[in-house]
Amino acid sequence: MPHDTTGPARGWLALLCASRLLQSMIVTAYSGVLPFAMVDWHMTAAQAGSIQSAWHVGYMSSLFAVGLLADRFGPQRIFLVGSAVSAMAALAFALFARDHLSAMLLYGLAGLCAGASYTPGLQLLAQNTEPAVRGRAMGLFIGSSSMGYALSLAVVAAFSHLQHWRLGLLAAACCTVAGALLTAQALRRMRPPSAPAPGAAREGTWHALSATVRDKPAMAGNWAYAFHCWELMALWAWLPAYLVASSGTAASWQGAGIALAALAHLVSVFGSIAGGAASDRLGRARVMMIATVASLCMSFSFGWMWSWPLWLLAAAAAVYNLLAIADSSVYSTALADVVAPHRLGVAFSVRSVMGFGAGALSPWMFGLALDWGQMRFGLGSTHAWVAAWSSAGLGALLGPLMIARFSRLHRVHMAAR
Repeated sequence: MPHDTTGPARGWLALLCASRLLQSMIVTAYSGVLPFAMVDWHMTAAQAGSIQSAWHVGYMSSLFAVGLLADRFGPQRIFLVGSAVSAMAALAFALFARDHLSAMLLYGLAGLCAGASYTPGLQLLAQNTEPAVRGRAMGLFIGSSSMGYALSLAVVAAFSHLQHWRLGLLAAACCTVAGALLTAQALRRMRPPSAPAPGAAREGTWHALSATVRDKPAMAGNWAYAFHCWELMALWAWLPAYLVASSGTAASWQGAGIALAALAHLVSVFGSIAGGAASDRLGRARVMMIATVASLCMSFSFGWMWSWPLWLLAAAAAVYNLLAIADSSVYSTALADVVAPHRLGVAFSVRSVMGFGAGALSPWMFGLALDWGQMRFGLGSTHAWVAAWSSAGLGALLGPLMIARFSRLHRVHMAAR
């Protein structure tokens, strides 16, 4: 990959991660207020889940678009402009969402504008790091997202207890504005934009898209990522509501449920960093397989823990979050390992459509399964939550198969180089 010979300036990764932390706070802000919004806006579980799904549909669309635009105009420019637009959309959601329909439209719009702080960020990481340490850098970047998710839930928990839950949404949206301002500082410390790679001059967008779809190692990794996202997005959307429902009806305990969900996200920061670093030493596929199998076991057992004491359920949630996120950064690193640099943005776009397409469906399917379970077994039934959490596991069952396929094809790819 051709670069300017000058390396990035000290502090570029810290600023990039800080920007990502702040901009990611809007992602879990709604899941933190979901149990309260369901009551105030008179929503069913399926309707509540559809709002989170609208975010993922918008996010999926934006990730596809910004990946193509980043290959054409450079990730630096898209990262900067897109971050500003994303901050404005987050503020609009926090200020003007008033019911199911308006929340679904505005949160979908916020998701549509949010991709510019993710895919171009991955490309910038690939441009500014060497392969030997790329997994660790990707882990820090993804871990920053988890830190933002945790901080967002902590803010929502505080406001739900002290003031009104909408103020938590507004605080999270204001943090995205601060994150957008940090992007400019991070970009100043990175390597300057490089000249287009030789392949980019010959290969148009649609040719690069076609080449990516025909790239067997890349697509095996992308399918594994899609199944991973099905499980992960359901977990993120519904974990706060699950802990709140388990905690009982007292407002103080409900706030504690959201705070414990925030703690689970905080623990997952370690999972992101450790998973990325481990993939540098042990190999991408091995880490992906271990984390995937372990998180699947949690998906099929987590609903049965409904009646556990809240502190013990929160500890299990932390383990679940840690396992589910441990391989997130590894999928990004693995894709960068096997795809030519001049079409990496396109490859991330294809991956995003697949991953967040699956992630858009799973919170809604979770809600449908929960509605069905509550009608079949009654409100507050363990079996209702077992059905819901099992829907997260069932949608991710083919993940290990795709990881094994990626591992085999990757070995063939490396032997042919």
